[in-house]
Amino acid sequence: MNDIANLFPLGWSHYLLGGLIIGAGVALLFVLTGLVGGMSTVFSSTWSFALRRPFFQQERFTSSRHWRLVYAAGLVLGAFTWWWLLGDGQALSTELPPWMLLAGGVLVGYGARLANGCTSGHGICGLGSLQWPSLAAVLTFMTTAIVTANLVAGWRS
Repeated sequence: MNDIANLFPLGWSHYLLGGLIIGAGVALLFVLTGLVGGMSTVFSSTWSFALRRPFFQQERFTSSRHWRLVYAAGLVLGAFTWWWLLGDGQALSTELPPWMLLAGGVLVGYGARLANGCTSGHGICGLGSLQWPSLAAVLTFMTTAIVTANLVAGWRS
């Protein structure tokens, strides 16, 4: 039991509840509309409003950009509401330098494009619909995350 307390020093029940809510949300989106709610496509479809480059003007981006913006706004609003009702402000601060946050964002964005989807698309939606490429992507994401976290922890200590 002590190992679990070390892994989750703030408890695990809020992670379980958050996972259940996210799973229910993407399931509801799919059941009601047939749409898959991954987040990396939100980025590309949103850029299709402003950039006229052929990549961003693909039909898969231009035809879905409106509902994806609403989907992303709901994600942000939901996170803010959760923080406002139950949070204590910890989620709004970090000790990481801005360059590290920027580098992490660029690497995650590049990886999402390389994997043809992000962790939410593959991990929640892809695994939920039993897609084998999503299983390979999630195993790659998790392995990379575990190795990177351990390397960074070693550098910082």
